[in-house]
Amino acid sequence: MAKRKSRKKNSGRKWWIIIPVLLAAIATTSYLWYKTASIQRAKFVRYPAFGIEIPESYEIHGIDVSKYQSFIDWPSVKQMKVHDVRIGFAFMKATEGVGNVDRHFKRNWRKAREAGMTRGAYHFFLATKSGKTQAKHFISNVKLEPGDLPPVLDIEQLYGVRAEKMRKEVQDWLTIVEDYYKVKPIIYTYVNFYSRFMSGTFDEYPLWAAHYLEKDKPRITRSWIFWQHNERGRVNGITQPVDFNVFNGDRADFEELLVK
Repeated sequence: MAKRKSRKKNSGRKWWIIIPVLLAAIATTSYLWYKTASIQRAKFVRYPAFGIEIPESYEIHGIDVSKYQSFIDWPSVKQMKVHDVRIGFAFMKATEGVGNVDRHFKRNWRKAREAGMTRGAYHFFLATKSGKTQAKHFISNVKLEPGDLPPVLDIEQLYGVRAEKMRKEVQDWLTIVEDYYKVKPIIYTYVNFYSRFMSGTFDEYPLWAAHYLEKDKPRITRSWIFWQHNERGRVNGITQPVDFNVFNGDRADFEELLVK
């Protein structure tokens, strides 16, 4: 009886030694997991003022707008700053197809420049229409000045057109616009669309890639110059959600890109 009681007492002491060790091990594991998760999240920081996560490894951030953002207070956009992030450029829709002009383009184009915002204009391309006619339509409505961003062709759908036909019309637009402005246009499209229908044909043109599923960069193998990483951002002076973008380069690269 005495030995059995003694063994029980010793057994109890062992448990009192083991429990703190187990708790310490659990605490250490939890801490290491938290630190690892924090490091993985560090490349994307959520700023409540913008309403979205911002990829902090890029120096220059910007937005793109159209009539859907309605009237914009451009001085408020220009002045907004959260930590070290501010809006450094804005693309705006100018034209679509062969006859449509975004109803807020002229105001956005003028007011953005007055506010000191680096601006760019894009054309929403319709694959069912002539690329040459669409190029002339864009040129007749967009006057680029020194300090502006290069013109952009926004191509997102085939609209039932064969890929070969789409590529021909796109090339016509790019050639005419480049000849007129003396600067190589930028192509905007979704990563999947480019990979399926444009890769290998337009790789010489700067790419503005739209892709919302990655934290660090768009999922595409070719080089890119702009990345649209979110479509639900919030900015002072704009009442509606807005697309957010980053520039893939430093300030010197950005200045080199601008129209001279």
